[in-house]
Order: sequence, then C-alpha cells, then structure tokens
Amino acid sequence: MYILNSRNKNKQSGKAKYLSYSSPKEQKIYSLVTWKENRFTEPTLPPFKPKPNQIKRPPSDSDSDSDSAPRLQPLAIPSPFPRKSHRNKQNPNSPPLTPPPRSPPSPSTLSRHIPLLGGMQAPVNTGANAGPSRPPKYDFLNSKPPANYVAGLGRGATGFTTRSDIGPARAAPDLPDRSAALGAAAPAAVGRGRGKGPGEEEEEDDADEKGYDENQKFDEFEGNDVGLFASAEYDEDDKEADAVWEAIDERMDSRRKDRREARLKEEIEKYRASNPKITEQFADLKRKLVEVTAQEWENIPEIGDYSSRNKKKRFESFVPVPDTLLEKARQEKEHVTALDPKSRAAGGTETPWNQTPVTDLTAVGEGRGTVLSLKLDRLSDSVSGLTVVDPKGYLTDLKSMKITSDAEISDIKKARLLLKSVTQTNPKHAPGWIAAARLEEIAGKIQTARQLIQKACEECPKNEDVWLEACRLASPDEAKAVIARGVKAIPHSVKLWLQAAKLENDQTTKKKVLMKALMQNSDSVRLWMAAVELENEENARVLLHKAVESCPLHVNLWLALAKLETYDQARKVLNQARKKLPKERAIWIMAAKLEEANGNTESVYKLIERAIESLQKEGMEIDREDWMKEAEIAEQAGSVLTCQAIIKTTIGIGVEEEDRKRTWVADAEECKKRGSIETARAIYAHALSVFLTKKSIWIKAAQLEKSHGTRESLDALLRRAVTYKPQAEVLWLMGAKEKWLAGDVPAARAILQEAYAAIPDSEEIWLAAFKLEFENHEPERARMLLAKARERGGTERVWMKSAIVERELGNTEEERRLLLEGLKLFPKFFKLWLMLGQMEDRLSKIDKAKLAYENGLKHCPNCIPLWLSLANLEEKTNGLSKARAVLTMARKKNPQNPELWVSAVRAESRHGNKREAETLMAKALQECPQSGILWAESIEMAPLPQKKSKSSDALKKSNNDPLVIAAVARLFWAERKVVKAREWFNRAVTVNPDLGDVWACFYKFELQHGDEETQKEVLRRCVNAEPKHGEQWQMVAKAVENSHLGVKAILKKVVVALGKEENKALDGMK
Repeated sequence: MYILNSRNKNKQSGKAKYLSYSSPKEQKIYSLVTWKENRFTEPTLPPFKPKPNQIKRPPSDSDSDSDSAPRLQPLAIPSPFPRKSHRNKQNPNSPPLTPPPRSPPSPSTLSRHIPLLGGMQAPVNTGANAGPSRPPKYDFLNSKPPANYVAGLGRGATGFTTRSDIGPARAAPDLPDRSAALGAAAPAAVGRGRGKGPGEEEEEDDADEKGYDENQKFDEFEGNDVGLFASAEYDEDDKEADAVWEAIDERMDSRRKDRREARLKEEIEKYRASNPKITEQFADLKRKLVEVTAQEWENIPEIGDYSSRNKKKRFESFVPVPDTLLEKARQEKEHVTALDPKSRAAGGTETPWNQTPVTDLTAVGEGRGTVLSLKLDRLSDSVSGLTVVDPKGYLTDLKSMKITSDAEISDIKKARLLLKSVTQTNPKHAPGWIAAARLEEIAGKIQTARQLIQKACEECPKNEDVWLEACRLASPDEAKAVIARGVKAIPHSVKLWLQAAKLENDQTTKKKVLMKALMQNSDSVRLWMAAVELENEENARVLLHKAVESCPLHVNLWLALAKLETYDQARKVLNQARKKLPKERAIWIMAAKLEEANGNTESVYKLIERAIESLQKEGMEIDREDWMKEAEIAEQAGSVLTCQAIIKTTIGIGVEEEDRKRTWVADAEECKKRGSIETARAIYAHALSVFLTKKSIWIKAAQLEKSHGTRESLDALLRRAVTYKPQAEVLWLMGAKEKWLAGDVPAARAILQEAYAAIPDSEEIWLAAFKLEFENHEPERARMLLAKARERGGTERVWMKSAIVERELGNTEEERRLLLEGLKLFPKFFKLWLMLGQMEDRLSKIDKAKLAYENGLKHCPNCIPLWLSLANLEEKTNGLSKARAVLTMARKKNPQNPELWVSAVRAESRHGNKREAETLMAKALQECPQSGILWAESIEMAPLPQKKSKSSDALKKSNNDPLVIAAVARLFWAERKVVKAREWFNRAVTVNPDLGDVWACFYKFELQHGDEETQKEVLRRCVNAEPKHGEQWQMVAKAVENSHLGVKAILKKVVVALGKEENKALDGMK
C-alpha cells in the first residue's frame, strides 16, 4: 500500500511532489501511479497522441530486428516523486528495480508507468489493443536504444540525468556525435534507462530477492535507508519541506503536551504520596517549634557526629609474621648481663618493663598502649585540658625504649661496620670511638659500649671527651674510678675536675676536689666560681681575693668581689679592677650603681661621664645601642639614677642634629613597648631639655605619664609644658581634664582661666569651659560662656552647643531660634539641620521635621545622617515604599556608601521582605566589597549552616574589620564556644577601641559567661578607651536623659538596649 502526500511547493514551476512511505522498505520499490482528475490538484494531462513525424507506423514482426526502426519517445512530464535516487548507494549505476505487475487499464484512462529515477519506460497499452501479453511488434522497446538517443527530444521534451544516475562527484558524460555513431554499438549504460552490464545481473537479482543490500549501513530510525539519499543535493525545496513537517510535528506535540504533562504530574504526585520526604514527614513537628521558648532552645544539648562516614572501618587482615617481630622476640629472650641506665639509676633493684621476657607479643603491644594512655591521663589537667608533661623527663624515658624496626636494624649494622673501619684505620681518632660506643648504647648493648669506650681510653688517654663519655657509660660505683684515671691522665682538664666534683654527694668532698683542681689549674675562672658558690660569704670573699690575684683579667671575679665587700672596700676593689681592665665598661657601671646604692646621686652622673671619656681615650667605640641596653639592665636591677645617667650621657652619641627628635622619640617608644618605662621617661626628659618648645614631645611625655605615672608627675609635667609652650591649647586642656577627673573642679576652672588669658581667641578653651560647667550641672554658667563665645564670633560648634544647652533646659523656642540663626550663618553645617529635624520630630511635627531634613539635603546632599533620618521618618509615617524611594535616591547621589545599603537591607528585613533584603545585600557587596559593616550584616542574615563560610569570606575581603571580628565572636557565642568568643571579642576591641557597640557586646558576653573579675576588667578597659561611635552607643549617649552619664552607665544602658533588640528580633522570627 503506497501513501502519497501531495504538498504543492511551487505550483507555477510544476516541481515534483514529495512521497511519504508508511515503512522504510517501501522507498526501494517503484510505484504505479494512476493519473485521474479526482486524485491530484494539478490539471489532468491530455491523452497521449503521438505526432506523425515522431512515429510513422507501429512496428511489425518483420521490423522487430531492424536497427533503424524509429522508436516511440516517451513524454517528459514532471515526476510526482522526489528527485532522489532509489539506486543502491554502493552501486549508483545499477538499473532500477522491476515494477510490480499491474492490471490492464480501462479504455477510457491514459495509464503510464513513470519510473522514479528515469530509465526506459515500460510499454504503454491503450485502447482495445491492451492485453495481458505483449505483441511481438513491441519488442523493440526492450532492445538497446541507438547512439545519442534522447527520449522526448523530437517533441521538445529533453531528458534529464540526476546525481544518483552518475554517482557522487562525477560529471555528466559528454554525449558523442550522433552522426558518427549511428551504426556503432551502443556504449555501456550510463545514466537512466541504459540498462546494466552483463556482470551486474547476478548482484541485482540477489538484491531483488533480499529487498536490501547487506553492505548498507543500518540506522535505528530510518532502517536500511539511511544512505539512500546521502549523495543527493539538499536544496531550498528540501529545506522548506523539512520546515513544514517540523511545524506539523510541533503542532501535534503541542496538542499532546497538556495530556502528557498532566499524566506526568499525576505520576509525580502519586510517587511523592507513596514516598514522602523526611522534611514533609516532620513538617507538623517543625511548625510546633514556634512554641519553643528561647530558654528551652538553649537547653537542647549538642549532638555529636554519629554518621557512618566518620566511623573508621575495621578490616581484619592476616599476614605472615614479619622478621622484625621475630627479631624483637629473640632480643627479649636473650640473656643480658649488664643493666640499662634506668636500672642503674635505681641501684639495680628495678627491672624495666620493656626488658621483661614475654611470650605473648600481642599483649605486649596492648599493654604498652594502655600504660601510655594511663600516663597521659594522669598527667593531663582535667580543668583546662592542658598537659603538664615534663618534656625533658618524657624524652628521657623515650630514649630508654628500644626501637627495632627494619630500617633501624639495617642502619645500625651499616653504622657499626663504618665506625669499626674508622676505629681500626685511625685508632687515635676519639670521636670515632665515642660514636661507636653510643651506637652500641642505642642498640641496647651497653656492655659492648663500655668495652669500646674502655679501648678508647687506652688508645686516646689525653682526650677529655673520651673520659667524660666513659664516665657517663660506667656504673655509678665505677664512674668515680674512671674519672679519677682521667684526671690522673689529664690533670689540667677543667671539665674532668668539674665532673669529678659533680659525682661527689658530700659538700666537703666537693670542696676538696675543687681545691685539688685549683692547685692544678689556678687560672680557671670556672673552677674559682664553682668553689666560691660552695662557700659562705666570708670564705667566698677570701677565695675571690685569691681568684682576682690568680685571674686579674676576668671582670666577673672583680664584680663578684665588689658585691661582697663593704662600700669603701668595694670602691677600692673597683679602682683596682679599673686599673687592671681599663677597657671594661661594666666596672664603671658597677661603680655608678654602688654610688647610687649609697645615696651619692651626683657621683652617678660624674662616673658615667668619666667612663665615656676614659673609654674613648682607650680607643673604645661608644655604641649607643649597647649603652641603652645597659640602661635597661640597670633599670631592671633597680638602679634608676644609673639608667638616667647612661641615657643622658650616651643618647646623643652618633645621631645627626636634624635626626635627633625623630630618633629619640622612636627610641622612647621602643623602650615603652619593651616595658622599660624609666628608660623611656629618661629619653623624653633629655629630649625635652633639648627641644623645649616642641609640642609633640610634650604630648607624648604626658601620655607616658598618664598611662604609667602618677597624677602628681603628670600635673608637674603639664605645668612645665604650658610654661615653655603657653600657646599649645591641648596641653592646657589635658591639665584641666586631669584635674576634673581627679574631682578638683575649681583647679580645672583655674587652669582654663589661665589658658583663656594665654590664648584669648581659642574656641577650644571656650568649649572646654562650657563642657566643664555643663557636665558639673551648671547650665547657667555654661549658657553665659556660650553667649560670650557667640558675641565674639563663634563658629558653628558654638551655636550647636548653645542649642544643646537649651534642649537640656527644655527651652524649645529658644532652641529653635538658635538653630535657625545658626543655619542662617552656617547653612552647610549638617548637624544644625539634623538637630532641627530631630527637635520637630520630638515635638510630633512630622511635616516640619520632613521639611527640615529636605532643606538640609539641599544644602548638604552628601550628608548620610540626614538621608538616614529622612528615610526613618518616611518609614515611620508613610511606610516602606517612601523610605525605599528616599534610600534609592540617597544611593544614587552617594554611590558606594555602605551605611545606606545597610539601612535599605534592614528596612526590607523589618517588613519581612527577606528575598528583597538578600538581593540588596548581594548588590551592596558588589558595590562595596570591602565594607566591614556590610559583611557583618551579611553574617547575621545568613542561615546557620552558611555562617562559617560567610565569616571566612568576610574576614578575607574586609581585611579583619572590627565589626566582622565582632560578628564572628557572636557566632562563637551562639555556639557556646566561650574561649574562642572571648578571644575574638578581645581582638575586636583591640583593633578599634572606639566602637561602643563592640564593648557592649563584650560586656554582655562576660555578664553571661564570665566571672566578676573579667566583668570588671572589661568595664575598666572600656572606661579607659572612652568610645564615641557605634549605632546603639550614639543613640543612647546622645539621648537627652543620658547627657550627663559616664562611660560605665552608658555601657550598661547599651547592653540593655542590645538585649531588647535581640528579643524583638526573636519575636519577629516567631
């Protein structure tokens, strides 16, 4: 059954229709098409009537064999099938398949057999002559055509040749001259209708029988027809047809899409209903978490990691016993006649655990691990988890253990052979004998080691290292005899005499040994010092007198003798020492300390000056750094005057005049860092004696006194400072503040009056006087001071302080008047606009407050506090949309400002727009990638599993911003990692101590997890830091009711405010 899909692609050009088959095999069979008027849309062809000049007469039987008989030329009409070859791809020149049999057509119908790919046409039977058998007169149709025969050429219908006829990449054959080949035999068939060669009949017959070619590639979708049209040209008609069919396929697919999706959705729902997720199973329980209180949530215990991935898999393997285990068993069973050092230390009464013969080697390993774990458990501190293991003793115990691995056994054997060759080739080489003995000791053969070292003593009797090694390897009883032989062999060896004294347990015997040693070595300082240490003060003095006589060039002996003598005798001793050692500075410094200890202050400076002059005469170079170290040593010894004298005399040596100030200040700061306060104070004192009018040095010296001195010393220093530098207002203010902090308000007022007399036009003095009166609850005096300051042409700060005083007193109209007058004079000062808007907002005049903020933004468009205040006002009155618009405008006029981004993110979060808040945060981090406040807010917003990774990124990109560090500390706090949280809070307040919010979080943490001492320490540090910034800190500190509170009270109020904010956030989450 053939199905013909007719799609007219170009009716005017009359091109062929496309044929679609219901099965792939049907493409290889020629179709018989009957043309009728009701079958196709094209006009019906007229009946075929050959012209007289084309066919003279029908062929007869006698003419059937004639070669010159005229032929019936077929009519060339457009084919309704695609112009593609249905020949075999491997043999494109093969003839087409034989058409199937057909019934004779009716007399009224013109029937033609039209081959799909050209070739000779089958006979056409029309009219009454049609019948089942072909008459002989039509046999010429089966014969070969003459040369240059072209079907339809006579009536103007030219035949055609397709690519499938000639094969791929072959040009159409040139037709030979028709007149020259009339009598010649027809050439081999080329193109359509030319038949086939004699050798092709069998192959074609086989292909006809099978219906396909065995060598043709098979395709899963198109079957064996995948290569059928592979060599055909893909033209625009094919492209258009493919597009049409694709559109039809899409249309059919869209009609089935709804049903397919509905069926798929139904299957998914059915699967999910039968296989629910864990989250869905516990959804009702998760909803009940809303009822859990914060206290119950915190009481939930931490759960460990019980996942299978963290559990070590236990594998049982059975391997042959290694040689090392057999060697160890052999060594444990062998008999050793010598004791190891551990046994000798106990007098031979204890047997080491690792030398007990045991047959169960597995029990040995288990027992060794158990003993080690018990030791470590006993030595560990159960409170803090810190071990208190003595590293020296532990390593000593480890040395007594024999480690006999394969590598070590082979190394020991190689080393033994090597050292044996060394001792044999050069028996006088002491280090070789010592190394060989130690190798045997490591291998556990102590007796062999002793024998080797004994041979070494015989071969090298004059080497003290050999005798010391022999003494070490010998038993306690034999050690004295060994060292005695060594001393006898080398009587001038100080090491041997000291070792001999060390072996003695009795003090008297030690003294005797050392005396004998001194008789042999009277010039040994080590022996003299060892002997002095064993004597009392009187005997030590006598010995030191003998020592300095025997060793007059050793300064340590002179200094030790001077320490034991009285003041007068010590001076004589030091004078003698100075004559013997004129180049030793330690003698001069010792003399200065001696004079200071006896109260001779003036002599100290004279001695140090004489020391410098004397050393320079002796040709010694005075190194300033070395003398500064001597000054620090003298300070640590308590000789402050000596320290000051050394600094005063040597601080300027080797320093250029233009570099003195910078160098001296740097030296003082370094000494301050090292804790040498007196040295730093002495450096500043000398610098101020040279630079009397340098304000920076006076300030640094005052800061040093403030942090490490007393109030009296600071006051004295500041008095001197304002005497030499009366125009330095900061020095006056420091003095007044110190008096105020000490509670002496009249003294502070007196200092400010003196400062005003010295600097009458200083605004800082006026404002300091105002603050002093205002903080001490004297508003009227403060108002008078500010009025005088305004009359003298005060700046915008004076007008602001005046408005603050009126706000404190509750004079709203006067406050408004002062603000308006101040704005007329200083319209660019944003704080006046901000105070005006806050005042109107406080009085519930929203429109006037909004107008004040808007006017302020006209004059100060880059003022962030004005934008934030206007946005908060809009959010409070008109909702989120207005506030969002204000913040968007602020970001456009002030790009890359993290505070505006944070305000926008928090506004969205307050109204539950979590997705919008996350989007804004992502944009903010792109615009301000290094902002600490943004990263800290991002950590707070992140889900709990992502907080750690977010914290890591924040620390890297924000360059350890204190706000980010505080956020990490709060994260550890939430995880109840108290130690880490405290460390990170300490880091945050150290990096920037001016952030009050961080101090408040730190103090709140200590209130919850710290003790009373840590809480007091945080309070003390916060008061000393005097923080001024922070969102919550400024809100609390600048409130009207808190204007007179100190740092400690403000800190506690901020802690309360933070607690309220956290509770509000928890309520919002619920």
